[in-house]
Amino acid sequence: MNNTLITIVGATAIGKTALSIKLANYFSSDIISCDSRQFYKEMTIGTAVPEPEELAAAKHHFIQNRSIFDDYSVGEFEKDAIAKLNELFNKNSIQIMVGGSGLYVDAVLKGLDEFPKIPPQIRKTLTQQIEKTGIESLQNELKKVDIDTYNTIAIDNPHRLIRALEIYRATGKTYASFKNKSKAKRNFKSIKIGLTAERPVVYNRINRRVDIMIKNGLIEEAKKLYPYKELNALQTVGYRELFHYFDGNFTKEFAIEEIKKNSRRFAKRQGTWFRKDPNIIWFDFQENPQQIIKKITDKL
Repeated sequence: MNNTLITIVGATAIGKTALSIKLANYFSSDIISCDSRQFYKEMTIGTAVPEPEELAAAKHHFIQNRSIFDDYSVGEFEKDAIAKLNELFNKNSIQIMVGGSGLYVDAVLKGLDEFPKIPPQIRKTLTQQIEKTGIESLQNELKKVDIDTYNTIAIDNPHRLIRALEIYRATGKTYASFKNKSKAKRNFKSIKIGLTAERPVVYNRINRRVDIMIKNGLIEEAKKLYPYKELNALQTVGYRELFHYFDGNFTKEFAIEEIKKNSRRFAKRQGTWFRKDPNIIWFDFQENPQQIIKKITDKL
């Protein structure tokens, strides 16, 4: 098997984009993005889409290729990404993938897990529960019955939360117990690179990034999207907090601090997800890219 997919993972704001471009240039490859927030063309500032000069430095795929009005599942992404990789491997046997969405990374590398069909009434009941008592009641339930999933999914996203709990309520088994039962066959081998830093460093980088987003017009971007705030694509950090501000529930200052806090929580969940993978080769985020390249070439 000559095809190799080099995947770069790590917490938000750790420097994955910069490294992916250096690797893509070195190996003359394209970049597959598996950041589930960057698929949507209406969400630029709040999802930290690569800058125009970064996009021009290497060919990127799956960045702002969908609309928030499109339903786009991880299963559809898996099929699209594999099809694109098959096309790219015909040109170059080494390709790059980058992103912090662990579920989407796993979908490409290992395939999706098979979950049982759920009676529609269960999802309806959970949706009504959120509407009546708020999201915290579901978060508390998930924490009690499935701590592994609680620690890895975006628990502030009601759709992810409902998905995890409907599995448990329907089967009595945890969402986590259905994962990683079997692996799909792929026509490439995988090398996984992780970027890491001390937690205070990561948190400081996140706080600075949010400040830059605000300066660059995140509030104005969110205001344009506010009429569509119920869409699944917009149930994400950076927008949801500002929607609360527009609703009059938060002050602007509090909303910004909530974006920082929830981004830090998201980074923590990313770390929990990726640290469970023993095949990731970890590097400090300040490591010389040439050292990373050397490690990769040794593995080829």
